[in-house]
Amino acid sequence: MPIRVIVAGATGWTGSAVAKAVLAADDLVLVGAVARSAAGRDLGEALGGVAVGVPVVACVEEALKVDADVLVDYTASEAVKTHALQAVSAGVAVVIGTSGLSADDYADIDAVARAKSVGVFAAGNYSMTATLMTKFALMAAKYVADVEVIDCASAGKPDTPSGTARELAERLSAVRRPATSKPVNELGGIRETRGGTVGAVQVHSLRMPGYVLSCEAQFGSPGERLLIRHDAGSDAAPYVAGTLLAVRRVREQAGLRRGLDLLID
Repeated sequence: MPIRVIVAGATGWTGSAVAKAVLAADDLVLVGAVARSAAGRDLGEALGGVAVGVPVVACVEEALKVDADVLVDYTASEAVKTHALQAVSAGVAVVIGTSGLSADDYADIDAVARAKSVGVFAAGNYSMTATLMTKFALMAAKYVADVEVIDCASAGKPDTPSGTARELAERLSAVRRPATSKPVNELGGIRETRGGTVGAVQVHSLRMPGYVLSCEAQFGSPGERLLIRHDAGSDAAPYVAGTLLAVRRVREQAGLRRGLDLLID
């Protein structure tokens, strides 16, 4: 039986690419689309094509009135937690593609999802090469003590750090060895120049024109350095396959899981 999917942010940069892929998939059916700016229109027409028979609604709460299995959220950082909790409370699994949630936010979502026996999946980045960056960085952190994360994005990106960098830093914190660099709280001068602390890792965010998204783990040992870096292109195609993989597998396990590498392994 096809998986019934709602896409929130269905006219956005990534959401529109995911919605089109769901429409084209044999094992998925798009039963709802959320986009405040296109509410009341057919999604196909809102995306510049022919009608597809999927009306766009203004909010997730309204979209959840139809029978659905999975909500995919590519909206905004200030809305995604509410959307996830609404879906979980309705018994609908969630794939979170929106960045900006903290570890505490994810813990709250996980608690409700476990109580409701509903699956939730989140990844800072759904591209395969970004997933491999995380996988290789976690391997390196077991052997090289000192690591910091460099996060670059466009001037208009509203959250910092990016979801990719935040997830990478949190996961590195769980496996890294004790750093040999001087602790930030022991430094003089302007401590903020050492970046922000996410878990046990310093993260430095750069926001300026010329970037789409770039994330880099820098490792340092005496006399040598290792850089593991992911650079994103200018379209959303790399994120589609990973998102659909999560859609197909999010209901396998109750509670929250994070990181696309959990699925590709």
